[in-house]
Amino acid sequence: MEFNENSTLGDLLANEAAVVVLEKHLPGISTNPMASMGKRLSLSQLAAIPQANMPQELINAVVVDLAGINEQAVKSTLGESPSASAAGLAADREETVPEGAVAIVTGAGSGIGRAASLKLSAAGFKVVAVDFNAATGEETLRLIREQGGEGLFIHADVSKSEDVEKYVKAAIDAYGRIDAFFNNAGVFQKISLLENTELSEFERTMNVNVRGVFLGLKHVLKVMHEQGFGSVINTASTAGIRAEHSMAAYTASKHAVIGLTKSAAIEYVRKGVRVNAICPGGVDTAMTQAVPAMMQEAGYMPEEFPVMRMGRFAEPSELAEMVVFLATEKSSYMTGSIVAVDGGLTL
Repeated sequence: MEFNENSTLGDLLANEAAVVVLEKHLPGISTNPMASMGKRLSLSQLAAIPQANMPQELINAVVVDLAGINEQAVKSTLGESPSASAAGLAADREETVPEGAVAIVTGAGSGIGRAASLKLSAAGFKVVAVDFNAATGEETLRLIREQGGEGLFIHADVSKSEDVEKYVKAAIDAYGRIDAFFNNAGVFQKISLLENTELSEFERTMNVNVRGVFLGLKHVLKVMHEQGFGSVINTASTAGIRAEHSMAAYTASKHAVIGLTKSAAIEYVRKGVRVNAICPGGVDTAMTQAVPAMMQEAGYMPEEFPVMRMGRFAEPSELAEMVVFLATEKSSYMTGSIVAVDGGLTL
């Protein structure tokens, strides 16, 4: 099989002879961290991405030089007989977090958002922590720096377009890229039968949980589309998979998040961008700790609400592990996936 314009960058970088051709036309490509993010894109796809800086004329020249390379004649891969540049590339390919990688986390001030911010930082991401609560958001940033990480905090209301544009701009101005986006900020609703749910409560829930997720997707996907890579993780809920008693607004909002996730995933599936969602069940956060009192106030019996099948709530760190997995190349073949991390709640 001969290499051509439909060959992926990853396949080319795994072949010594092809690397020589690439280095001739694109010096430094074999050790460029950006290359590892775009390794699943074909040469023709890279030509269509302005930020890749690979015009069609350049790709054509590469293809001409690749035409004589037969994969069977050059079976030796970088891992089998590495040269100096091959050794560097092999190390790059083993890394799941490229040097300089950046993650934005909304709702970073507490719960899953804080846990994810800390684990993303520990994995090697620079973290742009976003929260409506300045005090808790700043505390998350302090914890990131305390463990040796790098990042910044942006105070924002995710339901306001100008605030979303602000945190996206801050990430680009500071670091020049967005590798991962944990679109996590959300609110719970006051527990009540649908007929007793105030319109203002419905609108508040939808504004943060749906409008906020939509705006985050809108502005971050534009950046990721232009740069040709990125991973988005939306926070849905088990309430997005099934109905929850006396939580019509919250249930509707999380079903909407799943719909947005699938729509975005299919739109960007060949643009180097992956979009997935996590569906937490009961998680030991301040928000879920308030539920029993809300139930009692509303006059509902505990049996009307979900039972934790594993006998406990999840720790925020357990959800954060899934976020890191979805943010990195370890989940490279996942997009449009709705991942229940719920201790069997939806069984």
